[in-house]
Amino acid sequence: MSLIVIVLTAVGLAMDAFAVALASGNAAVSSRLRHALRLGGAFGLAQMLMPLIGWFLGIRLKHFIVSFDHWIVFGLLVFVGVKMFRESFSGDDCVKGSEPMTARRLFLLSVATSIDALAVGVTFAFLDCPIVLASVIIGAVTFVIAASGAFIGCFCCCLWGRRAERLGAVILILIGIKILLEHLWTM
Repeated sequence: MSLIVIVLTAVGLAMDAFAVALASGNAAVSSRLRHALRLGGAFGLAQMLMPLIGWFLGIRLKHFIVSFDHWIVFGLLVFVGVKMFRESFSGDDCVKGSEPMTARRLFLLSVATSIDALAVGVTFAFLDCPIVLASVIIGAVTFVIAASGAFIGCFCCCLWGRRAERLGAVILILIGIKILLEHLWTM
């Protein structure tokens, strides 16, 4: 798996976090930089750990399904992409609120926005992806994108949240198609 594909995957996965961070940043009333860094750090850490967990699960199953793993990778990435795309049409782009970002809420949001990364981690096991490098890149990209989203959200309404989520979904679907076509053409 090339570095470009890993970075594009990271950007695609980070779009959920970006959309949530925009809304959360919009609701933040004080200590905007601290809020953005805290949110980016939590989302980045969760997005970094989930592919590792998924990869370990995938490695355990790899020898059973090696003959059709490309279909699993394709299916998972398209499923995650379609799910993200559909979810991007539900709810408001901007969720205003006065509830402070508690540790519990931050943990739940971090896990919720990184479940897709768990599925992608499973696919990495079948692609012989350098998992540590990929996880660090995914975590770093998510940190930057989520922190930026939270900081931007502090100053403007969430105009880009749903659009960013849709873009991330399309990126994941295209990567799934690319992997399937590459495998089918090399047979």
